[in-house]
Amino acid sequence: MDFWVYFSASPLLWLIVTLSVFAFSMELNRRMGGSAFLHPVLLSLSIIIIFLLLTGTSYERYFEGAQFIHFLLGPATVALAVPLVDHAERIKRMWFPLFAAALIGAGVAVVSVLLIGWLFELPHAVLMSLAPKSVTSPIAIGVAEKIGGYPSLAAGLVLVTGALGGSFAPWVFKLLGGLDDEVKGFAIGVTAHGMGTAYAFGISAKAGAFSGLAMGLTGVITAFLLPFSLEWLGFL
Repeated sequence: MDFWVYFSASPLLWLIVTLSVFAFSMELNRRMGGSAFLHPVLLSLSIIIIFLLLTGTSYERYFEGAQFIHFLLGPATVALAVPLVDHAERIKRMWFPLFAAALIGAGVAVVSVLLIGWLFELPHAVLMSLAPKSVTSPIAIGVAEKIGGYPSLAAGLVLVTGALGGSFAPWVFKLLGGLDDEVKGFAIGVTAHGMGTAYAFGISAKAGAFSGLAMGLTGVITAFLLPFSLEWLGFL
């Protein structure tokens, strides 16, 4: 018992737990044939939440170890620009429809979740945490802090959004059929940020490149326009 008290206070424990759980989830998902219901991120998220509840560990204590992985989100996001070099000419020709799609997608994501939250009479701070749910975690946390939301809740909602997007995207693409890799990648990048982009790279390098572009555009649009839009609409 004394050993657990000592070890649980070490950030190294939660880093090991996170990596071990994700490795287990990846292997389980592979053995189950890549089932959407057992998406590695969604499964890891569920296991870690249960583990924290059983051990009585606060999110703040857990994040002391997980922050090392969280730090890598920034460099990983920037690295997504590398595959875009191979498609630079095509992106230049399509810049207006791509920007318009990202703008509309970001707008729909914010308006829809705020409308649903308003119908359920959620507290203002929760609504402000929901608003940036469709962008990558570092941006969502910063935006939530600025508009009066809970950064930790915003980060959790980002994970749920990405996991659900990555889980349901295969079904949606199969239902629609005949979509180019650029369209698949861009669509999932707008709606499911980094997790969706990871799935898009599984489709093809082209899909991953356009997903990374969509994630970046959506993040920039949300970070710059969301606070001003909410203030103009009277939410702030």
